[in-house]
Amino acid sequence: MKIRTILLASAAMVVAAMPLSASADTSGKKIALSNNYAGNSWRQAMLTSWDKVTKEAVKAGTVAAADPFTTAENQATEQAAQIQNMILQGYDAIVINAASPTALNGAVKEACDAGIVVVSFDGIVTEPCAYRIAVDFKEMGRSQVEYLSKKMPEGGNLLEIRGLAGVFVDDEISAGIHEGVKQFPQFKVAGSVHGDWAQDVAQRAVAGILPSLPEIAAVVTQGGDGYGAAQAFTAAKRKTPLIIMGNREDELQWWKKEKDANGYETMSVSIAPGVSTLAFWVAQQVLDGKEVKKDLVVPFLRIDQDNLEKNLETTQKGGVANVEYSLEDAQKVIAAAK
Repeated sequence: MKIRTILLASAAMVVAAMPLSASADTSGKKIALSNNYAGNSWRQAMLTSWDKVTKEAVKAGTVAAADPFTTAENQATEQAAQIQNMILQGYDAIVINAASPTALNGAVKEACDAGIVVVSFDGIVTEPCAYRIAVDFKEMGRSQVEYLSKKMPEGGNLLEIRGLAGVFVDDEISAGIHEGVKQFPQFKVAGSVHGDWAQDVAQRAVAGILPSLPEIAAVVTQGGDGYGAAQAFTAAKRKTPLIIMGNREDELQWWKKEKDANGYETMSVSIAPGVSTLAFWVAQQVLDGKEVKKDLVVPFLRIDQDNLEKNLETTQKGGVANVEYSLEDAQKVIAAAK
């Protein structure tokens, strides 16, 4: 939370002269959300944030529509077809959480060629005509190992839980974790499984690999998998290692329970689901004629031992610790990039 505050505050002077409402008329513009996957609590929270913020924008007359669409599976071909349908339906901007950084580029280029603004976030695309909003996912992974190096300087074996295979976010976080292991060679990745950013999938995957693993000092994760990992270790009657959490409410509740019972200490990190609302406002600002950099970086949301309870109080049951963005927030992020 502090990082986000610093980022936004750093641009305060730049944005002070910018109007906080649309200067051109975007009231007739239609924006669509193309989402590749909704099978975990982070994605559900992302869609909820989109719905909340965009409904208010439509009601206020800022845009005419902000319709969300989610593909049934994490399939790039299906999402590309969805984007092509959006082009035919006459949307002025398409906001994308992409199944692949490259496989959608053809459809994205078609949209750009048709005069449609394309803004990708979280799962970004590499097509040059599109805008990209992401956290430094590689740093998010590396910072986990750096944290562990301070908590257990002697090192130890790590279990890595990855996300959805083939997705940009999964590749980047994993690359950061392995970069961290190179930086702190006292740690070794003893095993790796895909948890698909879902507690039930992560629990099954960890349960499947545990019998073949040596003693695990810590579990490095991507979000939506920490509680599942804890359940798997308990079921296997193995000592619970230090598990990096991913800001989900069930993870934070488990952490608090263990903290109160035995002083269990860890940290939690993830991109805020509300980044979808930042992508919406960026699309609106581009439609409004504002100059916006193609690549925007937002900080990840980290929770530590001393602010666990405060963050838990504001996290919806079954949800994810979150930040939703206003038009003013978006203008500050845009200004900071300049």
